[in-house]
Amino acid sequence: MKFCPKCGALMRPKRVGGKSYLECPKCGYTEEVSQDQPAYKIANKIKHTNKEKSLIVEEGSEPETLPKLKDVVYCPKCGYNEVYYWTMQTRAADEPPTRFYKCVKCGYVWREYE
Repeated sequence: MKFCPKCGALMRPKRVGGKSYLECPKCGYTEEVSQDQPAYKIANKIKHTNKEKSLIVEEGSEPETLPKLKDVVYCPKCGYNEVYYWTMQTRAADEPPTRFYKCVKCGYVWREYE
């Protein structure tokens, strides 16, 4: 693994014309991989169970690990300006993900489709 010296993103291996490169997907920085450096490849693919993919937000509990937005989205029920949010792929893979919001004040949960 190598991180981009410009922006810090994880660089990805790429082959062009028989040469190996590391390319940053964020800023586009590229560097050639010399023959004495180890080869980069994905050895294992992580598989998750359906339980690991599920997110359960119980009423009355505060999801402390979820990110918050303030003064961007307003609760349609009480009008408060601070919400938790998360995204989930609820439709086909070629459709955009669904955004869910939970009001910090009243706990109302709603979704937004793009």
